[in-house]
Amino acid sequence: MAYKPFDELGKQTYLFQPIDSGMIRAALLFIAMATLWSAIKPTFVADTQIVLTQSSQSLGETCQKIKGSISKASEVYDFTSYNYREDIHHWASSSTQFSACSFEPGTSEDVSTALQILGQTRTPFAVKGGGHATNPGFSSTAGVQIAMSRFSEVSYDPTAQTVTIGTGLIWDKVYEELEPHGVNVVGGRVPGVGVAGFTLGGGYSWLTNQYGLTIDTVQNFELVMPNGTAINVTESSSPDLFFALKGGQNNFGIVTRFTIKTFPQTQVWGGLITYTEDVLDRVNQATANFATNNTDPKAAIITSYNYLLGEPGVSLIIFYDAPAPPDGIFDEFLMIPWFTKGVSTRSFPAFIQSLPGWNTARAIFNSISVMNYELSFLQAVLNETTYWGRNLPESVVFVSYDVEPFLPTLFSHNTTPSAYIPDRTQVLYPLNIYYAWLSSESDQDVDTAIRTSAQTLQAHISQIGLANAVVYPNYAIFDTPLDKLYGANLPRLQAIKKVVDPDNVMGLAGGFKL
Repeated sequence: MAYKPFDELGKQTYLFQPIDSGMIRAALLFIAMATLWSAIKPTFVADTQIVLTQSSQSLGETCQKIKGSISKASEVYDFTSYNYREDIHHWASSSTQFSACSFEPGTSEDVSTALQILGQTRTPFAVKGGGHATNPGFSSTAGVQIAMSRFSEVSYDPTAQTVTIGTGLIWDKVYEELEPHGVNVVGGRVPGVGVAGFTLGGGYSWLTNQYGLTIDTVQNFELVMPNGTAINVTESSSPDLFFALKGGQNNFGIVTRFTIKTFPQTQVWGGLITYTEDVLDRVNQATANFATNNTDPKAAIITSYNYLLGEPGVSLIIFYDAPAPPDGIFDEFLMIPWFTKGVSTRSFPAFIQSLPGWNTARAIFNSISVMNYELSFLQAVLNETTYWGRNLPESVVFVSYDVEPFLPTLFSHNTTPSAYIPDRTQVLYPLNIYYAWLSSESDQDVDTAIRTSAQTLQAHISQIGLANAVVYPNYAIFDTPLDKLYGANLPRLQAIKKVVDPDNVMGLAGGFKL
């Protein structure tokens, strides 16, 4: 079964909810961690097949070795520290594990030092940027948790029209820092999404129709290689590695900074509209019409089919990259009777902050790729939402299917090859399936349901001409085969991996391993 971190810890998921009083929080944390630490099993096996073979003593020795080897710009924390709690925390509690220690590097040199120690001792580790991963063990570990939070700079270069961003940031902070300069980047679409994992997996944005994926805008990766060497990776300096890092995730070392293109940014128009069950046929038709007829690259939507509080509904996010949209683009949606509506003109950061991004208890994503959003397919999505919302255990508090239409030109903004997507001539849109639930006792039911639902929708897609398409790595469930992520690019990626990481140091970390 996929979700083991909290099963091993007495199902104490509530320990990761914030508490207002700092003193009470610290006291409860200390007591809870001291109690639960003895429950951690050193033989815990993550879904990525990383086996923790070290004893608690040897793990502690590795933590102390790192602590004694790094500069004052960095720090190692044990479970008694508040920093430790923040370092291991994830947006989905089912993605959190208790680590032997957490390490907050403050310099690339200290990342290098730690990575060499981890490689020499063969200690499992994880690298966490924003902590938004839903796959257990992908950015968490029972070994050494590397938290990149100290890499938090946003350095704008108006001459080059680029910005250098630390990999410990979330996109909200980047948008806020760039707003006074009147520029923006191709980044995440809802609050709380981390810069690092989002970018290394591809990156679909509100600005994708205009500028492509986030990886299409990256100019430089500051990378600490598995052997500890820190380098800058550009298209001209290291074309193979540059290709691999654009969608190849965490297989080639630890990225500490990205330098990416910026673009002029005005105020934007948009927001969230919710609809109840009685008007969903009209929402389906409006979504199908928008997906088919829209040609304006500044316009975008996400239609989320949700089952919440005992009934199906839709949360629609509409976006236009200007203070007001032209007449007609969103009129069909605006004429449907709504339950709530929060649409206005505002800054881009304010728009992002207006959208839902609340934390969940346990959560998982799954995905398929879609060639177009025909009305019959949207009805199938609604049917899946309603069926699983009504038939999953009461512990399941949220069932959601995100329909994300883009223009068919979305992959044409960059001719430089990238690990994802392998074929830029084929139009594919990602559909995200997202379930959230409260009790680990529902893990197996959720796992079965989300896989069955994806298979049902995939069968529908295959009937209308699309089969065996790759899926978006950032939405893919943890055991998705590598050829379903990278297609014909897989052999090249595996060859680059052997050259860059012959000792498979990055194999000690979670994720989709090449």
